[in-house]
Amino acid sequence: MTPLEQSYRYCEDIARREAANFYPAFRVLPKPQRLAMCALYAFMRIADDCGDEDGPLERKIENLEAWRRGLELAMHGRCEHPSHAALVHTINAYAIPAHYLTDVLDGVAMDLQPSVYETWEQLRLYCYRVASAVGLACIRIWGATDPAAAMYAERAGYAFQLTNILRDVKEDAARGRIYLPGEDLARFGYSPEKLHAEVRDESFRKLMAFEVNRASGFYDASAPLRTLLPAPGRAVFLMMSRTYRQLLTEIEARDYDVFAGRVRVSKWKKLSFALGVLPVRFGWR
Repeated sequence: MTPLEQSYRYCEDIARREAANFYPAFRVLPKPQRLAMCALYAFMRIADDCGDEDGPLERKIENLEAWRRGLELAMHGRCEHPSHAALVHTINAYAIPAHYLTDVLDGVAMDLQPSVYETWEQLRLYCYRVASAVGLACIRIWGATDPAAAMYAERAGYAFQLTNILRDVKEDAARGRIYLPGEDLARFGYSPEKLHAEVRDESFRKLMAFEVNRASGFYDASAPLRTLLPAPGRAVFLMMSRTYRQLLTEIEARDYDVFAGRVRVSKWKKLSFALGVLPVRFGWR
């Protein structure tokens, strides 16, 4: 096995282990694209871990900056991490602008301080960095060539990240992160104190319904992306979108109770989504 193959194997092991909602979608892609998605995912996963690991803030900052320096060195031919060779190969093979990756690191850095967003516009910047920038890199791997694809990928990123935020309200609050915009909390009369106390009253339900509707709007607005992708890319996008949108459905089915336990999409549902996109993957429709 060549060093490059070993690097891709390392990245795929991370994706298989950590990407519960993404790796099944990666598997509908041809092998080169699947491995490229794993290389991209591994970079993002390690960056996230720099921000979420236990320990003092100073160490988190140091680790994230070290990861940023490692990316720069790798882009100049010095691969110091097992994932770097695969990442650089992916960036070069699919002409991915490196600033998409540094955008993600900037987003992770935003999480190193207490997260409070007063407006949607403030939160939108965060969502762009940690999710939309990823989508803009993904569509390069998926074979998008129409410039309009970037707009739809950006919207998909907002949809996915808002879904993450709604699913992880409890866990994020425990880390001192409240992503729900302050203007929305005020609009529905729901305070940060109530959130920390896990109060699920009528004001919380109305707040969550509002945010679910916002996320749904971005899913709808990103849907035309599928028409701008070759068959394999269309299939992976559809599967990822359907899986993540199902999380919204599960949240609504729980009457917005995201405090009782982590919201998940069942393995059987993911399997049904995978089977549903196979005709798309092979160009049968």
